[in-house]
Amino acid sequence: MNTTDSRVELSWDASRSAVLSEVQRQRIMDRLADRLVDGVLTVVASEHREQRRNRDAAARRLAALVVDALAPPPRSRRATRATRGSQERRLTTKKQRSATKRLRSSKPGRED
Repeated sequence: MNTTDSRVELSWDASRSAVLSEVQRQRIMDRLADRLVDGVLTVVASEHREQRRNRDAAARRLAALVVDALAPPPRSRRATRATRGSQERRLTTKKQRSATKRLRSSKPGRED
């Protein structure tokens, strides 16, 4: 299958786009820095035989990249402590495991 003839390259100049606010522009520049060349985002599609379908695929891919880049950063993790019960259960299990291993290593008829 020869898909090079129907290959599509879609470019969008994020650094000069009039639809973005300055905060959005900066967020895109930071999050897509590895994909931008001089502020231009390029998406390639060549998986279909028809150029129209490749054009649609490239547009969907570009839109998904921009939406992901514009999403607000996730909330930072709030530190929590283990409950007293979970700590006690963990220590009890460790003591039981330790006792089992200690009994395995001792010789029969001899207690440590």
